[in-house]
Amino acid sequence: MAASTHTVTNQAPPLVGYDVFTADRALTEAVERHVAPRVRDEALAELSALGRACGSAQVQEWGAQANGNPPVLRTHDRYGHRVDEVDFHPAWHRLLGKGVSARLTQAWVRPGGHVRRAAGFLMWTQAEAGTCCPLSMTHAAVPALRADPALAGEWVPRLTSEVYDRELRPARLKAGALFGMGMTEKQGGSDVRANTTAARPLAEDGAYALTGHKWFCSAPMSDGFLVLAQAPGGLTCFLVPRVLEDGTRNVFLLQRLKDKLGNRSNASAEVEFDGTWARRVGEEGRGVRTIIEMVAATRLDCVLGSAGLMRQAVAQAVHHCAHREAFGGKLVDKPLMRNVLADLAIESEAATTLALRLAAAWDDGSEQERALLRLAVPAAKFWVTKRCPPVVVEAAECLGGNGYVEESGLPRLVRESPLNSIWEGAGNVQALDVLRALRREPQALDAYLREVGRARGADHRLDAAIKNLLTELADLEGVEARARRLVERIALVFQGALLVRYAPPAVADAFCASRLGGDGGAAFGTLPHTLDLASVVERARPVP
Repeated sequence: MAASTHTVTNQAPPLVGYDVFTADRALTEAVERHVAPRVRDEALAELSALGRACGSAQVQEWGAQANGNPPVLRTHDRYGHRVDEVDFHPAWHRLLGKGVSARLTQAWVRPGGHVRRAAGFLMWTQAEAGTCCPLSMTHAAVPALRADPALAGEWVPRLTSEVYDRELRPARLKAGALFGMGMTEKQGGSDVRANTTAARPLAEDGAYALTGHKWFCSAPMSDGFLVLAQAPGGLTCFLVPRVLEDGTRNVFLLQRLKDKLGNRSNASAEVEFDGTWARRVGEEGRGVRTIIEMVAATRLDCVLGSAGLMRQAVAQAVHHCAHREAFGGKLVDKPLMRNVLADLAIESEAATTLALRLAAAWDDGSEQERALLRLAVPAAKFWVTKRCPPVVVEAAECLGGNGYVEESGLPRLVRESPLNSIWEGAGNVQALDVLRALRREPQALDAYLREVGRARGADHRLDAAIKNLLTELADLEGVEARARRLVERIALVFQGALLVRYAPPAVADAFCASRLGGDGGAAFGTLPHTLDLASVVERARPVP
């Protein structure tokens, strides 16, 4: 029997045993808005099932186990033979298998696939973000492979399968396969044109031998990888299978695993190629153009991943404050704490709403929507991923000392939060990509202005922000030094326009006042006190 001094009171219960999907009103409303009526009921039921899994005690335990037991590299077997394998905790395989069976790699082959997958990916990030990397790259490899119809016919059915087959064997013998990607090298980073990996043509048509390295190669136990290398005709995209058709291992030398800040359940490796067999994808010298749609898709996943991390952090903060009492009442009812929670909830909802709108553009596929993506994806990737760390850290503070303790789960979110801003091109790369679209593709700006223009007249602060943005866009002289400021405004105006059109008035009003109207401070919790903050917080509250 516990001593009376150890009676536990005034502690919030674990946020477990709930539907992560239906508890997220911004997410459910976005799916209902963007998915066609003929598949809406099916999509909602499917996502609710995944939401219940994400919120279950079992999946949450798997996430903690996978994160707490990072992968281990085995370069050689007991006899000294080179094996180049990575051992993962069983929880990792369970999570990855669940993600594959939940159709998180099937967006390209079913109606409403991108919105449905985006919602699922946003939720799955909240279970354990590390497993999202192979799911993301497998999903994103499909458009790149379609540059070669023969390769696409061979590989796309495996990549869009619902079967997770972890065994290393020829892909033709597998019911499902996963893909990775290797672009950056130690001397170039994001400047992939500085790559030195060489591709030597072989006698077999389309086959090459690669010699060189990749500085970052995530999920190195995947079945295939898209990599960039210098062929005689210039930088070219290649498919590197992990296992060759005859069952032998391809030369894929894992030198070491990165010891990362977060994302610890996912293996990120340094890889050496030494006569490694590869198949060309697309034409020689057009490697960047071939792989660019894969990059765009993974960038959207960075937005979705950050939105998911923010949502989980905000859900934990609101849940805690709804149960914790201090100074004579529930924390959630204290005016200052309510202001903090509302401010965090607005940031989270704006991120979710923008991310799902971009996924809907992929489903639409029209010329105008594709033009919108060209500008909006790097802008969203720049802004949403940068907002993630301060949101997560502030949410952890809402739990006080409990939020600094590993068992709360918040430290894992804090460590994960900077990742998406760095991967797939850091902030400056995204800002410069937006400038490139503005200069070279006027149809992208036209599509963006059409989109935000649909909300004009609904809020005077949004109207003023659009006008100011147009003034900035009219003068692109010397714009590079102020590119971050410009891209930030592009993203904020887009978020404001979407919230004005779709969010409850309390949410849209708070966003426009603080993010567009200048009536807010630099820290969270500085919203105008006259707003309906209680409604904003209640909307963000997850109800188990």
